[in-house]
Amino acid sequence: MIAPEPPVIDAHCHVFTRAMPFTDSAWTRPDYDYPVETYLAELDAHGVSFGVVTAASLFGEYNDYTLSVLARHRRLRATVMLDPDTGPAEMAALKTQGVCGIRYQLPVAAPLPDLAGYRFRRFIGRLADAGLHIELNLSGAQLAAILPALDDSGIDIVVDHFGLLRAERGMEGEGFRAVLDAVERGRTRVKLSAGFRLPEDALAGYAARLIEVAGPERLFWGSDAPFVGCEDRIGYAGTLQTFYRIVPDARMRRQMSDAALRFYFF
Repeated sequence: MIAPEPPVIDAHCHVFTRAMPFTDSAWTRPDYDYPVETYLAELDAHGVSFGVVTAASLFGEYNDYTLSVLARHRRLRATVMLDPDTGPAEMAALKTQGVCGIRYQLPVAAPLPDLAGYRFRRFIGRLADAGLHIELNLSGAQLAAILPALDDSGIDIVVDHFGLLRAERGMEGEGFRAVLDAVERGRTRVKLSAGFRLPEDALAGYAARLIEVAGPERLFWGSDAPFVGCEDRIGYAGTLQTFYRIVPDARMRRQMSDAALRFYFF
């Protein structure tokens, strides 16, 4: 039996060390290191060429390690977390260092900021001007509110974890419907990442629905290594096997890789 061709790019991982400061509200505090060298060895062991380091809420706006990683490894890109008052010069500098966007995450019960207010609109406008996208890891209700508000902003959007990790009522909920609507409007992509955090028997259906609406050109695969909080039940090989199962068409998987390469690297 011929082994499946691995994806060219892993669009979602986290790298960190125990020396990094946790936010006061961190939902967990890993007691181990997962440095970039370990992650790159994992990629090499499985034939994956490129990776995207995704900002983790555990560390808030502490982006120092991520930026040092980008300076040393040209095969990586990253998202970071930024204060909404960050100026355009700093955003432009981050772009030159390999930062592609910012990750925007709030607690499930937290209210969104004033989406029509000056501070939020200035933040989104500056991101768009710098060529940075916004990556959303939000609840269904939050997605349903923020996605339409970004329509006229000119910013590219990436929705994490199938758009379903925090979505009430799954594919029937307002959040997932808002994701599908945003994808059809053209500036939104979705990551098929962290499937192990979702109901296993539903994953294939989730993927099929996203493929139906988005096509492979607007879907990215990500491992979510090192699987924080789930380290004892999933490994890198397992995430690949899940990907091959829920997207069985090899040509479609390659189209997803090509789309992610264009988005993050070109």
